[in-house]
Amino acid sequence: MAVKTITIDIEAYELLSRNKRAGQSFSQVIREHFGIQPTAKRFIERMRSIRFDEATLDAMESQVRARRLEPARAVRR
Repeated sequence: MAVKTITIDIEAYELLSRNKRAGQSFSQVIREHFGIQPTAKRFIERMRSIRFDEATLDAMESQVRARRLEPARAVRR
């Protein structure tokens, strides 16, 4: 893989460093934050690949039912 050397100031380095997780490279942090932007299409594609267990589906259904019984109300000022 080809590499480039860049110069950044300390503030930028600290921002990158704060967003870096254990085992993650700075290149990965940059790609994660500035790479492919999320779209509805990509979201739907990702959701199709997620598999939920029965307990999770039951909990989700319970939440939906509870919200139907007590819909959210706007805050009055």
